[in-house]
Amino acid sequence: MIRIVTLLLPSLLVSLLLALPPAVHASPGLCVGPVCGDEISRSAKHHWQLRLRVSDQLGHRERLVVDCRDGVLSPRVGQVERGYAAAVARRACRLVAGAEA
Repeated sequence: MIRIVTLLLPSLLVSLLLALPPAVHASPGLCVGPVCGDEISRSAKHHWQLRLRVSDQLGHRERLVVDCRDGVLSPRVGQVERGYAAAVARRACRLVAGAEA
């Protein structure tokens, strides 16, 4: 009996690991709640715009442009929850403004 268990246990563990969805880790960077932003850069054309990549814990990823003058995100609708994405964008704008001073 013990021999059967020791033979089947590794294959059972492997099959469980394959059946479970992979754990999605948020990208390191600027995080607010379940949404993190990274690859933050200033737009070459408009100094008040920031470009950033946001991702959430569900594995959704998007590239956004934020107008730091009024906090508007483009695109306005997407897979990543916009409330948290807007908070990440506002925080990035504050950090960039603070670095300039």
